[in-house]
Amino acid sequence: MAADAIALENKSITGAAGLGQIGQKLMLVAGIAAIVAVMVVFWLWSQKPDYRVLFSNYADKDGGAIVAELDKLNIPYQFAEGGGAILVPAEQVHQARLKLAAMGLPKGGNIGFELLENQKFGVSQFVEQVNFQRGLEGELERSIQSISAVQAARIHLAIPKPSVFVREQQHPTASVLLNVHNGRRLDAQQVGAVVHLVASSVPNLSADHVTVVDQNGHLLSDTANKLKQNGLDPEQMAYVEGMQSSIARRVESIITPIVGVKNVHAEASAEIDFSVTEQAAESYKPNTKPDAMAVRSAQTHESQSASGDNGAVPGALTNQPPPDPAAPITAPEGQANAAAAAAPQNTQKDSTTNYEVDKTVSYMQQPKGGIKRLHVAVVVNHMPVIDSTGKTTYRALNAAEKQQVSDLAMQAMGFNKERGDTISVVNTPFAAELQEKLVEPPLWKDPQMIEYGKDALRFIASLVVLMLIYKKLLKPMTLKLTGEEKKLANLAATQALPNGAAVNADGSPADQDALVTLSGDTPAIANQPLTGMDQTLLAAKQIAQENPRLVANVLSSWTTQEK
Repeated sequence: MAADAIALENKSITGAAGLGQIGQKLMLVAGIAAIVAVMVVFWLWSQKPDYRVLFSNYADKDGGAIVAELDKLNIPYQFAEGGGAILVPAEQVHQARLKLAAMGLPKGGNIGFELLENQKFGVSQFVEQVNFQRGLEGELERSIQSISAVQAARIHLAIPKPSVFVREQQHPTASVLLNVHNGRRLDAQQVGAVVHLVASSVPNLSADHVTVVDQNGHLLSDTANKLKQNGLDPEQMAYVEGMQSSIARRVESIITPIVGVKNVHAEASAEIDFSVTEQAAESYKPNTKPDAMAVRSAQTHESQSASGDNGAVPGALTNQPPPDPAAPITAPEGQANAAAAAAPQNTQKDSTTNYEVDKTVSYMQQPKGGIKRLHVAVVVNHMPVIDSTGKTTYRALNAAEKQQVSDLAMQAMGFNKERGDTISVVNTPFAAELQEKLVEPPLWKDPQMIEYGKDALRFIASLVVLMLIYKKLLKPMTLKLTGEEKKLANLAATQALPNGAAVNADGSPADQDALVTLSGDTPAIANQPLTGMDQTLLAAKQIAQENPRLVANVLSSWTTQEK
């Protein structure tokens, strides 16, 4: 009967163990699936997509339109810089930009002449004029924003209505608001370029009627006018600064090979004459000898006169005509020549000679921008000297070296003593540069270390979860599935032993006294090795202790069978 009870009990145990094995197998599969799921989640977590900037510094209206289109395209996005930038996965940046550009996004907040593309039928002339003005303002804003220093621009045009009456005609005006990048500024030349750009784009708009203001409220367009009103020309000032910098750079470049890099510093001051001078001069030399003078013109006059009398007697007879000649008019040739030779003659010669007067006429025009005077100051550091031990010391320049530096500087600057140029060369040790020690941030504040720490925490957390799942779920189920049927009796016997009792490799108690205490047998029997029946008996006792109801049911079934 005891054997039947033990057999029935073994069947019950075997059936319960079989059901337990199925459940344990299912739990093992579930545990493996959980581990795989955790590993997949950890891999996806570690492979977080790299987000890149899609658009930044956009208008709020454009930002809403961009986000709406990204939702339609099923493109994930994130916000950065306090909402000032939209990030998308790196592999989708270019594709998203092309798709949004095809939709006209972002518009940039500036509406240009595309406003006139969708004109409705029946629009009034006033609306057409307003739309044209808005389109012109938007195009000018886009043009000005192309300047590197300008971040955003806003333009307001005041175009009056044309009138046929001259007295009622008004000139258009323009106001320009510039938002300049941080750390950047516009010089007078750039501001003038913006003013002329706007003035040239609007009919009848003068550059004097264009006002330019920055984001801080500083009036920029009046700077150039103030300088011109004060007699200062920005171009002339830039020319002087450029010339002074060029002279100082030439002096430093020619002295640097002698004293070394960063051992010389030069500054130049130039006085430039921007006045335009025109001079005309006419000078005469004193008279010289006639032989050495050039003849300009010469004139000679000679006259002769003949008379028969030595002279006329004053009185009435003088006024009377001469009497008839006694001889005939015609006379022999010889007699006529003799008479002519015998008659007295009067001869008169006049000679006039004009000489050239020495005269010098000079016309000079002095171009503006000429140098009136130059002043150059040069500071030279002490010369480095390396001794035999390799230590570097510094010494002052001697007289010859200092004179050599001075001569080279004079040649480089174009020294002119007659012009009043000056040069000063000073040899003195340079003060040591104070190197600011940058305090390195602690490791817990270093962004790179923070990222490394986050990655390490993710890895450790995943590893801890995997270890817990393995130790609490997988390992117990694996042990039960692989050795539960074989070691069920040994496990029960081991649990039935007192605390601290040793167990052999086959599951039998190493301490036979403990077995005697449990079974109540004699030491002679206890000293014998346990057989299969003994192990079964110990297992039955353990089951009876742990589950008395099962033993009661077994005994009840035995009694029913005997009746």
